Amino acid sequence: MVRFNMILLLVAVVCALGVVTSQHRARKLFQDLEGEQERVRKLDIEYGQLQLELSTWATHPRIEQIARSRLHMVTPDAVGRVVDKPAAGAAKKKAVR
Repeated sequence: MVRFNMILLLVAVVCALGVVTSQHRARKLFQDLEGEQERVRKLDIEYGQLQLELSTWATHPRIEQIARSRLHMVTPDAVGRVVDKPAAGAAKKKAVR
């Protein structure tokens, strides 16, 4: 009977250690999950800021200003422009394709 009680005690201790170990691991994994979720929130904020910055850098007035200042581009005057209209047959061919 004493031997049976010792075996039951040993099984109970092993089970208790298993519960403690699994709870510790679950808490550790939860902390890791919370940390990664915080990282996701920060990356979402950074992504939004980068999208805003991209839209600011890609505005038409800014691109035009860079083209004028760095590339020395100018808008052509009306005399230098030639507008070529496509032939009637070419328009029909494009529509068929």
